[in-house]
Amino acid sequence: MIFVAAGTQDGRELAGAILGAGYDVTASVVSSYGKQLLEKYPHMKINDKPLDRDGLESFMSSHDVTLFVDASHPYAANVSANAMEACRALGVRYIRYERQSVPINYKNVYMVGSYDEAAKKAGELGKNIFLTTGSRNVKAFTSSPYLAEHVITVRVLPTAEVIAEITALGLTPKNIVAIQGPFSEELNVALYRQYNADVIVTKNSGEIGGTDTKLTAAEKMGLPVVMIDRPRLKYDNIAYTYDEVLNFIRC
Repeated sequence: MIFVAAGTQDGRELAGAILGAGYDVTASVVSSYGKQLLEKYPHMKINDKPLDRDGLESFMSSHDVTLFVDASHPYAANVSANAMEACRALGVRYIRYERQSVPINYKNVYMVGSYDEAAKKAGELGKNIFLTTGSRNVKAFTSSPYLAEHVITVRVLPTAEVIAEITALGLTPKNIVAIQGPFSEELNVALYRQYNADVIVTKNSGEIGGTDTKLTAAEKMGLPVVMIDRPRLKYDNIAYTYDEVLNFIRC
């Protein structure tokens, strides 16, 4: 059995490619929406329960997992660290699928190393903060003392669980843009204008995460961008294409 951490679009595609190559696959996601998206693969097994380090080890032991494909989000460092530890403990082969970053050519980009640093820098650069970092780390901005007097607008997936999570942090509908990407440069420009954005906060999630069009839209409008850098991990094995992953599986 091959276990794929598949909570991203490319993770789901990769799980489908492995399944299509004739392997037994369990794809793991952490949301009901992610599970729905995987259900188009009729013979794929799906795990939709969050698994910590011990949970991963227990699941892999009980399901005879022989290989772990880590296609989690580029910023899901805890998932990758836990996966490598569990694989080492069990002697399970591990490979990381890492999507490519977008080259940064825009001069008005401020690189930071954490969400707290991003909140501080964004607060220095403008009053109206437009967050495009996803829903999981919004609290770092809503609770930041550096943004206490600022207007925070978030762009998130339009699912009930995400909206509930965001509203629980005190954000109101007028500051929630619930829409699914990918977004064109033109749509990004329109949204930045609609919400009077002074500064954009984002991550380098690659082209599939829309980083390229976020940047080109910001550059078109002359807006500063605060970009949270990717976490630095030393992966046991790494691949940058689906074919590289499949070749590793066949070895």
